Amino acid sequence: MAKTAPKIAEHPALVEYAETRAKSLQNRIADTITTFAGSMIFVYVHIAWFGVWIIGGIEKYPFPLLTMIVSLEAIFLSTFVMISQNRQDQARVHLADQEWHLVQNEEKQNEQLLALSSQILELTQAIHDLTKAHTASTS
Repeated sequence: MAKTAPKIAEHPALVEYAETRAKSLQNRIADTITTFAGSMIFVYVHIAWFGVWIIGGIEKYPFPLLTMIVSLEAIFLSTFVMISQNRQDQARVHLADQEWHLVQNEEKQNEQLLALSSQILELTQAIHDLTKAHTASTS
C-alpha cells in the first residue's frame, strides 16, 4: 500500500485569495491551462503528437506547419507562464498584507500587555509599601 503525504494546511489568507480568484471565469481558465501545461501529461501528449506527426508522415521535413503550430503554442504558453507568475506574485502580496495586519494587531496587544504589566507592578509596589508601612506602625 502506497503512503500518501500528509496534507499540509494552507494559510487562511491564501485560501481566501484562491476563493477570490475562483470567482472569475478568466482566472479559472488561466489556472486550468497553467496547471495542465505544467504537468507530465502535457509532456506525454506532446511526445505522442510529435511522434505521430513525424513518424506518421503528416508533413515532410523540415515540418513547416508543425514548426508554426509549436511556435504559436510557445507564444501562448509563455503568456500563461507570465499570468501564473503574476498570480503567484499577487498571492504573495496578499499573504504579506495579511501578515502585516497580524503583526500590527500583535503590536497593539503587546503594548496593552506592557501597560497592564506596568499597572500590576505599580499596584504590587503600592501594596508592598502599604504592608511595610502598616507593619512598621504596628511594631
